[in-house]
Amino acid sequence: MDLLSEMPAATTDASVGKPPPVEPALEAGIFLVDKPVGPSSFRMVQLVRRALSIKKVGHAGTLDPFASGLLIICVGRPATRLISQFMDGSKRYEAVLRLGIETTTQDLEGEVVAQKEVEVFSRETLEHCLTGFLGEQMQTPPQYSALKHKGKPLYHYARRGIIIEKAPRPVTIFRLALLETGPDTLRIMVDCSKGTYIRTLAADIGRTLGCGAHLIALRRLQSGPFAVDNAVDGTLLQDPVLARDELLSKVLTVEQVLALLPRPE
Repeated sequence: MDLLSEMPAATTDASVGKPPPVEPALEAGIFLVDKPVGPSSFRMVQLVRRALSIKKVGHAGTLDPFASGLLIICVGRPATRLISQFMDGSKRYEAVLRLGIETTTQDLEGEVVAQKEVEVFSRETLEHCLTGFLGEQMQTPPQYSALKHKGKPLYHYARRGIIIEKAPRPVTIFRLALLETGPDTLRIMVDCSKGTYIRTLAADIGRTLGCGAHLIALRRLQSGPFAVDNAVDGTLLQDPVLARDELLSKVLTVEQVLALLPRPE
């Protein structure tokens, strides 16, 4: 999925029955949105574009439809130019793993490819397993990802049964905490570098435990200096009039954001 989209804004919203504002709300701005489970990241971009009547809109880092949490949306060319800088920041996620089942996509949206009985793991065993993933390591990008190959995302090929092997990439896990355990689930907190695939981490954890695993829930809590606690509730964006008011009440200017970003050495 492309980070930027130039599609024109819709002229009406049949589900709400209200036309969007005609005049652009502002020249440029950065918005923190708490994406709910269900819509795609691209859909959230569409809703912001509709509410503010601005075509140049992009997001800094895709969240899958089943995931929720912080989505940084940039509006206007002065803001979209900063997308790569936003994506460079470290990330914090809360994730839930289902043990005993492996899927094609390493998450709940894929087909089951392996299933094993899950033994009763002690907390000490689980924490020892997680400790082994701390630090810098090489991670192989999943087949079902937005990573490009010859201009098309890997999932384009995977859905057609074409396997494209990408070389492992260096990532860093700064923190990996066990929050809660269930009979066949783990809830963890992950602080990681850019480019880390949490569903690949989930699959690797399951492989290390010997039972397999896949990701069933994911929430992004932080990206660089930005936290979901300061974000606009994404469910409010369905109404273009309400969305406009909510977004403008929490807009960050390009100048404000640049002051928060680390300066290049």
